[in-house]
Amino acid sequence: MGSPSTHRWKFFRAGGFDQVRLEAPEDLAALRNLDQKLWAALACPTANLELDQRMLAYIDVNGDGRIRAPEILDAVDWTLARLADPGSLFREEPLSLASLHAGAQGQQLAIAARRLLQVLGRGEEGTLTPADTDDLAALFPPGEPNGDGLVPAALTTDAELQQAIADIIRCLGPQKDRSGEPAVSEAGINDFFAQARQVHEWQRDAEKHGVYSLGPDDEQAIAAISALRDKIDDYFTRVEMVAFDPRAASIMNADEGELARLSAMNLADPGSVAELPLASLQHGESLPLVAGINPAWRAAMEALREHVVKPVLGDVDSLSRSQWQELTARSNAYFAWQAAKPEVGILEHLTVERIAELVEGDYQGRLLALVARDMEVAEAAGGLVDLDRLLRLQRGLVPLLRNFVSFQDFYCRRDKAVFQAGRLYIDGRSCDLVVEVGDVDAHSKVAANSESFLLYCACTRRGQPVRERESLNIVAAVTAGDEGELMVGRNGLFYDRQGNDWDATVVKVVQNAISVREAFWSPYRRVSRLVSEQIQKFAASRDDALVNNAAARVGGAAAAPAESTAMTRTFDIARFAGIFAALGLAVGVLGAALASIFRGLLALQWWQWPLVIAGVLLLISGPSMLMAWFKLRRRNLGPILDANGWAVNTQARINIAFGTTLTQLARLPDGSDRALRDPYAPGPRLLPWLLVLLVVVGAVFLAVRAGWLGGAAML
Repeated sequence: MGSPSTHRWKFFRAGGFDQVRLEAPEDLAALRNLDQKLWAALACPTANLELDQRMLAYIDVNGDGRIRAPEILDAVDWTLARLADPGSLFREEPLSLASLHAGAQGQQLAIAARRLLQVLGRGEEGTLTPADTDDLAALFPPGEPNGDGLVPAALTTDAELQQAIADIIRCLGPQKDRSGEPAVSEAGINDFFAQARQVHEWQRDAEKHGVYSLGPDDEQAIAAISALRDKIDDYFTRVEMVAFDPRAASIMNADEGELARLSAMNLADPGSVAELPLASLQHGESLPLVAGINPAWRAAMEALREHVVKPVLGDVDSLSRSQWQELTARSNAYFAWQAAKPEVGILEHLTVERIAELVEGDYQGRLLALVARDMEVAEAAGGLVDLDRLLRLQRGLVPLLRNFVSFQDFYCRRDKAVFQAGRLYIDGRSCDLVVEVGDVDAHSKVAANSESFLLYCACTRRGQPVRERESLNIVAAVTAGDEGELMVGRNGLFYDRQGNDWDATVVKVVQNAISVREAFWSPYRRVSRLVSEQIQKFAASRDDALVNNAAARVGGAAAAPAESTAMTRTFDIARFAGIFAALGLAVGVLGAALASIFRGLLALQWWQWPLVIAGVLLLISGPSMLMAWFKLRRRNLGPILDANGWAVNTQARINIAFGTTLTQLARLPDGSDRALRDPYAPGPRLLPWLLVLLVVVGAVFLAVRAGWLGGAAML
């Protein structure tokens, strides 16, 4: 990169920077020698681009969802090496056998092209387009090897292997075969059986050390033993105490006093007798499992008999101490065995027995044999894949370069740029600089640096999905006109590049200058808005005061005396004398100022009046227009794309002239007839203007008569 080259480059200037023109195969061949500091972008995402997604996947070799400059250069070199006429990259024409290079790489593609032409029923003089390879399943039937190293279930007629493939897909997830079918790879097969062998060894350890199952339902068996372990141990301990000292029989059993106390209670809840022994000690060494059980523990004993005793000891009615010790020992060994259970994902989907069957049946070797069989045709099938890659690069590589190495499509306006998602119609205008975004808030934080007026819209297409989506988010740059009624909640209509219409609702606005014309009127609008708000606030406050005073007077009239004193009705002249004096002084100062202004204006020649008016307007609007002009000069495409994952390598300005082409305002068609009279428009109201004119004339007349205008008083 950046090494000396004899190639003579051509540049054009747009957006405030020099951009390279890519117009001939020689430009592409020398692209690796072009200094990347002169590239418009160095990386871009594969998503949200109006380009062939399969072509972008071919260029994105590492599959990270991003395309970088080195990958672009490799794609250019690969394509040029396989085309006999690289000029076809700049022409939208189909690919023929004559288009392929005569070298070894081109000949391999020629073999694949002949095979495809045969499949399509065309002769060797036929041509191919990307549409011919859109459906890879037609080129690579799932029941035949296709050389991608992936094995779908349809590749074998063996039902056992088909079930094994389905089991692996269920555990590890599918990989997509060239035929479009879910499949497994060699790495996936090896990973699955590595986990399966761990489970198999764990199962064999159980048999080796005599760890046996407690029955068909281990979990319920363990739960039953855990619930009764302490209570059954308590029973046999009491039996031993009675054997040790017969006097303990009456004490270890519930005595008459405890039974008498319980008899006075409500025994509807069996829990009230839970503290009594599990069964009467008269049963001795055999614990009854059916009759004579403490009612509080009857359900637990039934679960123990059903899930533990019957599967191991058979249908017995009592349990001896030795049998109980055997069951608890077995459960302890089972707990230890379960603690050593491998933590592998396949156990979430398959039973231990099924896993053992797959390991012992040598399914791994049989599946790997299918992978080897599929790879036998890799070279021949790879030719079809490379042909598909070439067809797509021949059609889409140059458009990608003209939106990556330069922004030629965007600034020349012959074609839409690949990052332009469509056109937004809203508030009597259309916006062409529309980019699809993911996270609105995250994008706006970066895109705000573009100095552009941005509308973020949520677009929906209910019941009519496009590319399996019924909603998306866009950002539109408003680069001409004025702000108008652009606000959150405003609705519009968005057309994507395929012409599909979407309902668009503004969800966020990033405010910036739109045009110098809007900046001219901005101070007056702000003043008008301020005056309107203040008048409304004043009117509201006076209305509240009037209501409150009326309420106070009505309430005070009932409590106040009927007669008012003379002092309350007396007007205090001395109190208001100062106020009147201050008002008179203010009026005098204001009159003198107005007189001075009128004197200066009347002294002007008629032709100087427009200059004065223009100067006043410039004084008011000039600062706002100047600020807007500077901001409009700084409008930048870069942050809008960078917020989407691009690595824009330059400023990419959007100046005022270019901005007017990106946002179109409503305009009547040429040759249209227009009726200027609006039947619902309010008629002319002359009275207010006559009153203003009379006030001005009266003020001038009084000023002349009072001599405030000096020499003008002689009139």
